Amino acid sequence: MLVVFGLTTGEFVIAGILPDVSHELSVSVPAAGLLVSAYALGMIIGGPVITTLTARLPRRPLVAGLIATSIAGNAASALAPSYPILLAARFVAGLVVATFFAVAISIAVSTAPAGRQASTVARLTLGMNLGIVAGTPLGTFIGHDLGWRATFAAVAAFSAAALALVVRSVPDRPAPTVRSLAGELRVFTGRDVILAIALTAAGNLGVVTVFSFLAPLATDVSGFSEEAVPVLLLVYGTGAVIGNALGGWLADRALMPSLAGLLTALAGVLAIGGPASGQQVSAAVLWFVLGVLAFAIIPGMQTRVLTTAQAAPTLAIAVNASGFQLAAAFAGWLGGRLIDGPGPASIYPVAAALTVAGLLIALYSLRRDRRPVAAPAPEQPAARR
Repeated sequence: MLVVFGLTTGEFVIAGILPDVSHELSVSVPAAGLLVSAYALGMIIGGPVITTLTARLPRRPLVAGLIATSIAGNAASALAPSYPILLAARFVAGLVVATFFAVAISIAVSTAPAGRQASTVARLTLGMNLGIVAGTPLGTFIGHDLGWRATFAAVAAFSAAALALVVRSVPDRPAPTVRSLAGELRVFTGRDVILAIALTAAGNLGVVTVFSFLAPLATDVSGFSEEAVPVLLLVYGTGAVIGNALGGWLADRALMPSLAGLLTALAGVLAIGGPASGQQVSAAVLWFVLGVLAFAIIPGMQTRVLTTAQAAPTLAIAVNASGFQLAAAFAGWLGGRLIDGPGPASIYPVAAALTVAGLLIALYSLRRDRRPVAAPAPEQPAARR
């Protein structure tokens, strides 16, 4: 959980320090938003590639190496002398994250009792919620007071402490028995697996676009000061903690119906985001509700991948994490174009439309699940002589 906390803080804190990075490196806010895309691109590439290359490694050395690589990426981010080097450092920091999540989730789910897989994933991702509710606001405070470089240095230091605990405490399990590479990749020929990964990418794209540009949305649209941004991150993160637990509980009881309902609610809230963000009180309520809904969908989406990809769950989860980051990468580009064009307020209706695309995938998957199973053909009586 501590590792997840550190990784999540390193990923999401950029939303709070985006203007600081933009100012010091003399780049526009849309260009600084591409730092989100660089981190996401690392996860997109690293998810399937590193998971496949490390499939036969024992678990503790593998996890330690993944964390050490993330530490190096965050330390390089703190020391980056220019914008291109910072882009490269964010790419390296994200390169190993999907594999770490995949290994951690696979181990956690393998120990869960029957019917409790989603709530077990929710417990694991509590570290992600804490990274948003505590780590991201704290990192933003550090960035505002000591400079954004201190934020990445703090993330690297915390992850180093977590690494020491991993080496000391986590049992050294052998690598799981894996099939050939072709056999592992064959899991992606299943339509339900592809739909589950597409659901993660499309269902998260809208809300990730909004979150990636929280700082300019808060200051330019809602009229908050820069000092209020960490407080809004705290509000969002508090909603995320509640949504994470709620989503795991709902998914254990009705996986696809609950996902369809949550995506419907998320699209509706994003659709009213523009008018609601015009007043500070309603904007704060909006960010809380978005935190609830954005993280309520995550346990169910992870569980959907696990249930449809039982032949190669670790690789499928890693690719699913890459699908989420593909959405984040596109979000960093899309939000920047919207800010340069119609303005930051236009992000909300566009995000709502994108979420509807994820809802349509969920409804189609639900319809496939409810198809009647064809009865086996009756045995033919033996032919008379």
